[in-house]
Amino acid sequence: MSDRQYVIINSADVSSVNFEDVLETSSDTLRYNVAGDETFVKYEGPKPRCLYGKDTLSYSAMLTVLSGEAWTETMEEE
Repeated sequence: MSDRQYVIINSADVSSVNFEDVLETSSDTLRYNVAGDETFVKYEGPKPRCLYGKDTLSYSAMLTVLSGEAWTETMEEE
């Protein structure tokens, strides 16, 4: 079982992320919520210092978050 963990951060905090400590490679590879004010990063192993004080989510918890309206735009039928 993977020890991959997920942390949701405010978009204003992206500049404080050390991309050498997370699995994303840069701010250009982040997925943002519909409003554009939150994103998330993932890591394996010890929690990176830049993420201290932020809640950690498991894979299943993150899937639940991402399936919500805040992260998935609804497609209107024509």
